Amino acid sequence: MSILINKQTRLIIQGITGNEGLFHTQQMIKAGSVVVAGTSPGKGGEWVLDGKVPVFDAVKVAVDATGANASVIFVPARYASDAIFEALDAGIELIVCITEGIPVQDMMKVSSYSKQFHATIIGPNCPGVLSPGECKAGIIPAYITQRGNIGVISRSGTLTYEVLYALKQKNFGVSTCVGIGGDPIIGSNFMDMLALFEADPRTEKIVLIGEIGGTDEERAADYISAQITKPVVAFISGQSAPPGKRMGHAGAIIDGSTGSALGKILALETAGVKIARQPEEIVDLL
Repeated sequence: MSILINKQTRLIIQGITGNEGLFHTQQMIKAGSVVVAGTSPGKGGEWVLDGKVPVFDAVKVAVDATGANASVIFVPARYASDAIFEALDAGIELIVCITEGIPVQDMMKVSSYSKQFHATIIGPNCPGVLSPGECKAGIIPAYITQRGNIGVISRSGTLTYEVLYALKQKNFGVSTCVGIGGDPIIGSNFMDMLALFEADPRTEKIVLIGEIGGTDEERAADYISAQITKPVVAFISGQSAPPGKRMGHAGAIIDGSTGSALGKILALETAGVKIARQPEEIVDLL
């Protein structure tokens, strides 16, 4: 099994006619994903990728025509929140928003509006979701990992790739990898994904990749202590970050003593999580 996506997932690509949308749609198809449609307002009726994927003007029309149940968004930042609203209104069950730079106020509106729907939002500013051998919804390179029993949750895209490749080099495989995104407001957090991995019979161990800023890792530590029975290994990036500096993601901001790498590490260690001091140590701890 896997979480969020599998061979039955039917993907719509919102923003498919842009350069990023087209390129990554090709990669998703190569990874075995079933991409049934794309959307681009004003370009409905066209076909892309040598006639393989139809383009629709609106998500609702695409859903009605193809039975799509998941969406990957490559829409520019100023239109991305509207793209999420459109996917929600069309009944999409899983929305993966790759777009970065979405204004915080826009995501606040998305967060409030989405509460009336039974949908899972991953991102924004994330690499998406990958279940090797099942489906890829996003931009995580499929060739750097293999199928297995380790669940991976991460706030960092590039660190995710490094860890996945290190696992593959040691013949460790992944059930599902989820990049939740590094913005201050995201659709799903560590606790949401931990709960899914805990319930997934194929996932036997969990890797959590966090970073400085915010309190998500501390709250995840409390959740692990109370709810998670599977072994968890974690790495927190930004351990050498100068105080008061923003590092990479918009969410990687330390406010006083809150959000520091040390505070997150101590909270996770207290919850029984094994801590890797360098990303390559994760494999040995597993």
